[in-house]
Amino acid sequence: MYLISVTKSLEALGILDIDTDYNNYKHHTDSYALRYNYERNFKKDMPQELLSKFEEDLVHQMSKFDAVKEIRGARMLLQYLKTSQIPFCFATGALPKPAMIKLEQCDLWYDEQLLATSKTHESREGFVMDAIQRAQKFYSISKFDKIVSVGDGLWDLKTAQNLSLDFVGIGDRNKQQLLANGAKHCFSDLEVFQRSLT
Repeated sequence: MYLISVTKSLEALGILDIDTDYNNYKHHTDSYALRYNYERNFKKDMPQELLSKFEEDLVHQMSKFDAVKEIRGARMLLQYLKTSQIPFCFATGALPKPAMIKLEQCDLWYDEQLLATSKTHESREGFVMDAIQRAQKFYSISKFDKIVSVGDGLWDLKTAQNLSLDFVGIGDRNKQQLLANGAKHCFSDLEVFQRSLT
């Protein structure tokens, strides 16, 4: 439903010729979807202030759909990481307000200081690096000995590989594709992943 909201928000901004093949985008982020479609429609650079209007309309479009549901085990995993004092952060291709709405709908703990989004970086590599820097600041750690990126899509794996990070795949839908592209650790859901940590 989220990608429908993205499409509707682009239309609300007067962008009518929309490439809805989001999986084949250069960057799987809200900010890139806006700029890419704006520039292919109007053949000029996107005004920067449009990003905030897009974000506000996304919030409006999301309100028309049922709340998103927690990925099985997400709340328990976050609680485990907090209790065990294992630093973690959030990196998402969404914009901040939609990302926070999704977290709140799932009743998941977060701190905005640990939320890296596509508001500042179109590329996944950009906001993952931003997330690492946010975590270093939040937890007062100058350098992490090991960083594990957790995701469910091929683009998550590719981002981790590009940044030389360890990767854990979640979900069965893309499991074979992830394994075929070099993922070494895949779990059906976050609950199973958490059990592997204890």
